[in-house]
Amino acid sequence: MDLRSVTRPLHNADLLIIGFFTLLSVVNVIFHQRIPAWWILLLINAGLILFILGLAHARRLVGSPLLRFVHEWYTPPVVFYTFKELYFMINPIHCGHDYDDWLIAADRWMFGVDPTHWLMRFANPFTTEVLQIAYTLFYVLFLIVGYQFHARGKTQLFLFYMFTIIYGFFLSYCGYFALPAVGPRFTLHDFSALDTDLPGIFFTPYFRWFVNWGGSVPMGVPNEIAIAGTQRDVFPSGHTMMTLVLMYLSQRWRLPSRYAIHVIGTLLILATVYQRYHYVVDLIGGAVFAAVCILTSRRLYEWLSRRFETIESRFPNGVL
Repeated sequence: MDLRSVTRPLHNADLLIIGFFTLLSVVNVIFHQRIPAWWILLLINAGLILFILGLAHARRLVGSPLLRFVHEWYTPPVVFYTFKELYFMINPIHCGHDYDDWLIAADRWMFGVDPTHWLMRFANPFTTEVLQIAYTLFYVLFLIVGYQFHARGKTQLFLFYMFTIIYGFFLSYCGYFALPAVGPRFTLHDFSALDTDLPGIFFTPYFRWFVNWGGSVPMGVPNEIAIAGTQRDVFPSGHTMMTLVLMYLSQRWRLPSRYAIHVIGTLLILATVYQRYHYVVDLIGGAVFAAVCILTSRRLYEWLSRRFETIESRFPNGVL
């Protein structure tokens, strides 16, 4: 069978996801003695790869608008699943060793203090509320921008946008693998005292719960148990990295929402340290990863289009 006959109905984002699932599966096999659920993760990865292939080919054969919609929008929950798969892999692979001490030392070398402690002098409920709301909006900004492209019929920009966002998230996941850490809310502060130290006005506790749920943070347990159970997703700061990518793309394509994205994005990045999710060195790492994503995503996108003759290779040139 010709490989291109298999890949021709796919989006470049499909290839990216299939490739990353394949990479995760290889890592699961290599470290299977350390990862208790490795075979379950292998089965899920294989099932999702078959789902993506089946969806793309069914869309091509049937031509249903519903299948087209699903094919173009299935990626957010799949990328979130990928993030959760890391939860079962990173800590066992590193045998429970974290690198927070390296990140803390880097911050102290740059600033002479722990930035999260220093920022306490500016803390007040109003600031906490605004920054927690901005931090939580991270999870919807990408969908809003994607919807703008999709609703306006700018198909090629939408597909390239989704590809770039997925590519960026996967790059950040590689950073989590290389340097697992839990963040200053656990190491430099008492996690259970966060609501007392940084109280909000109304939404803060609910939005914190939502963020904690997404990061698999155990609630209502001592700090040591919370550290053991939380996700390793600190370096680079994915919030900083992907917000910078989003700000760049919104400005590059002059979206009507770009000014709101710049304001929310700036507050969001400030919130990563103020709310004790990240060290400042994580933000620097996020900026570097964002630059790599921006500089390489289009080249990778165009190479995949040519190499595998995906749907994108049949779009007119000169649009991006």
